[in-house]
Amino acid sequence: MFTKKITNILLLLSLGVFLFGTGLKLGQYKEKIERIGQLNNSVFNTKRSPLLDDKKLDFELFWETWEELERKFIDKSKIDKQKMYFGAIKGMVSALEDPYTFFLTPEENKESRDDLAGKFEGIGAQLGLQDNRITVVAPLKNSPAQKSGIKAGDFINEVDDKSTKGWTLPQAVSKIRGTRGTKVKLTLERSSKEFEVVIVREQIKVESVEISYEKRKNQSVAIIKLNQFGDNTNDEWDKTAEEIAEKWQRDEIKGLIIDLRDNPGGYLDGSVYVASEFLPKGKLVVKQTSTTQDEKSYQVKREGKLLDIPLVVIINKGSASASEILAGALRDYKRARLIGEKSFGKGSVQEATNLKGGAGIHITVAKWILPKGDWINSKGIEPDIKVENKLKEGTTLTRENDQQLEKAIKQLIK
Repeated sequence: MFTKKITNILLLLSLGVFLFGTGLKLGQYKEKIERIGQLNNSVFNTKRSPLLDDKKLDFELFWETWEELERKFIDKSKIDKQKMYFGAIKGMVSALEDPYTFFLTPEENKESRDDLAGKFEGIGAQLGLQDNRITVVAPLKNSPAQKSGIKAGDFINEVDDKSTKGWTLPQAVSKIRGTRGTKVKLTLERSSKEFEVVIVREQIKVESVEISYEKRKNQSVAIIKLNQFGDNTNDEWDKTAEEIAEKWQRDEIKGLIIDLRDNPGGYLDGSVYVASEFLPKGKLVVKQTSTTQDEKSYQVKREGKLLDIPLVVIINKGSASASEILAGALRDYKRARLIGEKSFGKGSVQEATNLKGGAGIHITVAKWILPKGDWINSKGIEPDIKVENKLKEGTTLTRENDQQLEKAIKQLIK
């Protein structure tokens, strides 16, 4: 009987402890929910995506971290909820460890679109990544960057005394760009030596296509400088190609040079459009392959105006992406000779999508393959004739010391 009473007492004590513990936990949980609710009074559309249903993700850790920051971070002036929200999305995207897949805030997305439209305010330098370091792919013609002596291949180690280590391309662009008339200080590295430049930002307007002519021995060649493949490239190209075709038919020029140096790329469709000026209908220009999408082939679909004109293409380490597609396709069909230096080596395709509120995201969706099966990612395209412009320290490229262009002209006028 005594043993039975002891057992009952223990059971009652156990039940009491259980109920007390449960109540305590419920109280703590209710308090946490109330606190999160306070944080979330301006948060909406919190419903999970159906794509996550099978993952059983628990976002309690996210909100717990957010709460701890709001409660304990020493500098309350830096608790910017919108900035923290965008930062969380950026962190999610960067976890994929692909430097060409990134999230853009509304401001950054507008800057990206302005790039391809050929207008922005800044220093006028196209940036890229080389070994995960922010690199100058190309200073634009007559830009503040070019006037300051910045060259393709320069590493940008610091912006206004802040290290660029671990930065994404959009981060670098947003820090370097700014309102015209303001200044930015860059710490650059060239040939393992660091130096600083202070540049005044200006309004930058970029023409996709520029045309000029050179004469030797009473013979002329046309030179088309392709700066990028942007929104206006195809329209600008059509006008230029028409002019070149008329001069070729009247026997006023001996051939054409396409200068792709320091062309960072742009729209893949633009490179296919330009390549179609020189290749017969039906020819494959580039193939896009992916593990998640159907294979896509981009072929010539129009009758080109310059199918038989002698052609030379100049490339260098600033020639990237879409410009490599154009150069590679013309090389593969032996339609043009390549002169200059090995190109940048970017063989992936990014899909740009506009998101809610003006934000955007660039996602690597595929890799592109040249007509003969070459994937040039990280290795670039080697020129048929290697010519390097060797410049003295502190000098910039001018027409007088441009040996690559001179070699290209000599290939057409012999």
